[in-house]
Amino acid sequence: MDIMPGDVLEMKKEHPCGGRRWSVLRVGMDFRLRCETCGREVMLPRKKAEKSLKKILRPAEPGDRSE
Repeated sequence: MDIMPGDVLEMKKEHPCGGRRWSVLRVGMDFRLRCETCGREVMLPRKKAEKSLKKILRPAEPGDRSE
């Protein structure tokens, strides 16, 4: 799976604060994620993060034009 820092992940389950979207801060064997709702940062093993992933939301690149 091609996940890069700056991507936003939408998970299947909610965080206790009610948010489902997480910003990717670091990738490797573990992912460092920040909750978009409350700002909490967590480290998840890659396998667990990929299993609970619902959707990857990529930021728009300056050169991309979808018309």
